[in-house]
Amino acid sequence: MACKLIPKRAYWVAFIYTVLVSHACNGFYPSENYMHTYSTGEEIYAKVNSLTSIYTALPFSYYSLPYCKPQMGIKKSAENLGQLLMGDQILNSPYRFRMNVNESVFLCTTNPLSEHEVKLLKQRTRDLYQVNMILDNLPAMRFAQQNGIKIQWTGFPVGYALPNSNEDYIINHLKFRVLVHEYEGAGVLIIGTGEEGMGVIPDAEKKQPSGFEIVGFEVVPCSVKYDPEALSKFHMYEYDKFSVNCPLELDKSQIIREQERVSFTYDVEFVKSNIRWPSRWDVYLRMEGARVHWFSILNSLMVIFFLAGIVFVICLRTVRSDLTMYEELDEKVQMNEQLSGWRFVVSDVFREPNHSKLLCVMIGGGVQITGMAVVTVVLAAFGFMSPASRGMLLTGMIIFYLFLGTLGGYAGVRLWITIKGTSDGWKSVAWSVAYFFLEFVLLSSLC
Repeated sequence: MACKLIPKRAYWVAFIYTVLVSHACNGFYPSENYMHTYSTGEEIYAKVNSLTSIYTALPFSYYSLPYCKPQMGIKKSAENLGQLLMGDQILNSPYRFRMNVNESVFLCTTNPLSEHEVKLLKQRTRDLYQVNMILDNLPAMRFAQQNGIKIQWTGFPVGYALPNSNEDYIINHLKFRVLVHEYEGAGVLIIGTGEEGMGVIPDAEKKQPSGFEIVGFEVVPCSVKYDPEALSKFHMYEYDKFSVNCPLELDKSQIIREQERVSFTYDVEFVKSNIRWPSRWDVYLRMEGARVHWFSILNSLMVIFFLAGIVFVICLRTVRSDLTMYEELDEKVQMNEQLSGWRFVVSDVFREPNHSKLLCVMIGGGVQITGMAVVTVVLAAFGFMSPASRGMLLTGMIIFYLFLGTLGGYAGVRLWITIKGTSDGWKSVAWSVAYFFLEFVLLSSLC
């Protein structure tokens, strides 16, 4: 009853006011993953995603390789449609961190590697598969030097192999560096409702929760050869303190071979950073791979526009020459003025195309795809499809494509009626528009 007394306009005003003020306070973050604050000593568990490679498009599960498994069993995280189509498999892991506690611990020692496990490890290593870890929704980032340039990568390799050598080495020690920012309670708009209506809660009445935000997750992988007998005193999955340094000598690295037991360890260091939580994804958006990707897209668009301009100029010159020819013919034959000039080509310009149905279907499909692209780009520009929301971009594209099928069908049917002058056969055109793009993709994949 009380809600009916509040005009609908008040809700829109409150919503717009909230969005504008949140942008001004740098606190607007339209993502499905909200800010988490952790207290000192609080346990945080990292997650693992699928193994991916830049050379093969086939992802594999993290636990398809002989890695340490969680003591409480493997649990799968909920995934949306986009994540399923991209092959993401986000699972829990035994890697445990404690906020602001720097430690180096022993994780586990595997059973002797079998022939099948050795073959898998070597194959994944040769195919340059990467291990993708996630902490507080942030992917693990690795820095590498290439030609004197510092390059950022997400994930770390399964192992590495030396050129002109049959020996492969597994990555079994990880040095994590977690960047944290102390929560200050600023930049977040809190709306309260009371007897006087909606309003912003004053700073004096806000509860300032204490804690730390995770704003960076970096990893340095290395291979260390351990003596399984010397590590037998450590308990697996008990996170016993263990000190180790990454070796520089090759003979101190863990080789992949049969009947070899691999021990996994890691250490973590927490570093305070000035990066604020809404800006923690900026470093991922400025990666070198994204720049090369956008440069290729821009290069392709420039080529398309250049070729389209050439075709347009050729067509324009052809039409002008045809019109000039008809004008000269009109002067010589002294025909009626009503049939002069462009009226000679009326029957050719306004005739029905040979494949009018295919034209209508292609126009409708183009309208549908263009509308999907425009809506997706606009929402992504506003931040509703940020990389923090995994799979949302692909999910949104599929949903928008389905809903904009109505617009595509209308455009195709409207053109069909314009060409034919009648609505006969419009159902066939509408169904063809709905299935045209899917059939085209299917035929392209088969070819």
